[in-house]
Amino acid sequence: MKISIASYSFHGLTGQGMMDIFGYLETVKYRYRLDAADVWSGTLAAGLTVPAYEAEHLKRVKEALDERELVVANYHVDGVHVWEDDPAKREHNYREALAHLAAGAFLGAQTMRIDMGGAGDTFTDEQLAFVAGRYREYAQFAADHGFTVGPETHWGPSLNPATQQAVYDAVNHPGYGVLLHIGHWIEGHEEAGDAMAAPWANHTHVDARITRTCLEKKVRLLLDAGYDGYWGVEHHSAQREYAEVEWQLAAVKRCVGRVASDM
Repeated sequence: MKISIASYSFHGLTGQGMMDIFGYLETVKYRYRLDAADVWSGTLAAGLTVPAYEAEHLKRVKEALDERELVVANYHVDGVHVWEDDPAKREHNYREALAHLAAGAFLGAQTMRIDMGGAGDTFTDEQLAFVAGRYREYAQFAADHGFTVGPETHWGPSLNPATQQAVYDAVNHPGYGVLLHIGHWIEGHEEAGDAMAAPWANHTHVDARITRTCLEKKVRLLLDAGYDGYWGVEHHSAQREYAEVEWQLAAVKRCVGRVASDM
């Protein structure tokens, strides 16, 4: 069963200086007995005075992954989103994104998330063309290195199903996929958004609300769409994170196993 825990689930501990990337890898391997890491860039950078993609740091992380026989199901990167109104900020994010893409390739990431950026819930034609062009470039790099890349249903225009559809159609590349944060769309579009994006999903984030309220329905939706990626447990409260994650993980494992056996 493909299950992972997004390292953002421990952002409270990370913010207190109580977890870094090496503590996270130890946790998922030996506390939760998983075979995959689901790495947030904030965890990768925790405690560093150099960028998270610094070569020596990445070498140590890769060694830690290999020692624990962990694969990287997903690498989700904050702060390198594609669209910014300021051209200088767009260029800065582009250069940072390239460095993180190289880091993902080095760590053997199977999927990566780079946000769309922007404000509101739509793009102009100019913005859409720019965003799609960047993702096409990133998708080609990903395909050349054995993984897929794309946005999350996360914030800004990426929460609008129509925008996600327009970008997906414009990119039109096998190296492109969407990290489906299940049920996370602009209000009133949650069901249609999940159904639309399920066939494109390269990774998932399953939060506590979905786990409590409609997990089985969402698991069936994705499996019916042919989803074969990891089920990424993501917790957000920053409270009692070890216990809360343990509950979510058990619920997701139980549900996925039961639904898959029925199909």
